[in-house]
Amino acid sequence: MKVCTFLFLLAGLFLSGCKKQDSSAQPTNAAPSSGNPLTAPADYGSALVRGQKIASKTVDTLGVNQAIKMFYATEGRYPKSLQELVPDHIARLPDPPAGMKFDYNPATGEVKVVPK
Repeated sequence: MKVCTFLFLLAGLFLSGCKKQDSSAQPTNAAPSSGNPLTAPADYGSALVRGQKIASKTVDTLGVNQAIKMFYATEGRYPKSLQELVPDHIARLPDPPAGMKFDYNPATGEVKVVPK
């Protein structure tokens, strides 16, 4: 009797964990892909370009943000413009990615990369 009850509970646990998942749902950050093997190289290439843009924006803003923090530590205030960081805190301002520009708020010392 105990063995039958145990097997029944084990089967119930196994079957409850085996529900069908919706395969059409994609994560929000995933690239839309057709799943077609013929378009796979193009899908892969566009994902690489998107990743490169995100990485370059992150790297550029990290360097500028670090220079702003160093300026704030030495001067006790945020720079009035990003040009005030050159050459003491950063050798030169990095070029923003194509079609983008740096948006600097001197009141908060925050830098963002935004579309032109």
